Amino acid sequence: MELYTYYRSTSSYRVRIALALKGLDYQALPVNLLKGEQRGSDYVTVNPQGRVPALRTDGGELLVQSPAIIEYLEEACPQPALLPAGAEARARVRGVAAIIGCDVHPLHNVSVLNQLRQLGHDEGQVNQWIAHWIGQGLAAVEQLIGDQGFCFGDQPGLADVYLIPQLYAAERFNIDLGGYPRIRRVAALAAGHPAFAKAHPSCQVDTPAQ
Repeated sequence: MELYTYYRSTSSYRVRIALALKGLDYQALPVNLLKGEQRGSDYVTVNPQGRVPALRTDGGELLVQSPAIIEYLEEACPQPALLPAGAEARARVRGVAAIIGCDVHPLHNVSVLNQLRQLGHDEGQVNQWIAHWIGQGLAAVEQLIGDQGFCFGDQPGLADVYLIPQLYAAERFNIDLGGYPRIRRVAALAAGHPAFAKAHPSCQVDTPAQ
């Protein structure tokens, strides 16, 4: 498999975690978002939306959008599972993933922030926007996840795949996580897990040298 990725992309980070948890090998094909490579003619033939990630499967199919890619991985390589058994349990996990993937992350995507700036909002207002939406989402997640282990049990799953990259983004934006003890517990567990370490932005082929 080939993964078109950017080391700091939250969506790419999700897919890297899912691949690592499932023990799947892939070739990373970096797309430098700061240089605008996602808008270049070479990449828009891969993903017409000009976003990362995109995954080329072993069969040659190109898949876009991290939720669809992760769902594909779960269906194509069901073990270890990212979702629990039972319809209600799966829905609870998907609900937390959706809060992050649908209601939080899109509102601090670089394209949205740049649009706010183009509409005349200064950096202070942009930062308030970011803090509001991340804070609102994490407050809900804090109430919905379990009180021990990862988000929903002793093993990481789909909710953790979404949460950990969002926490990386929150730290980049200097969001205080002190009020979220359950979330911080999950973050501490993930920090010691090899799959999360392998997927971390600091360990990618396109991570800038310090």
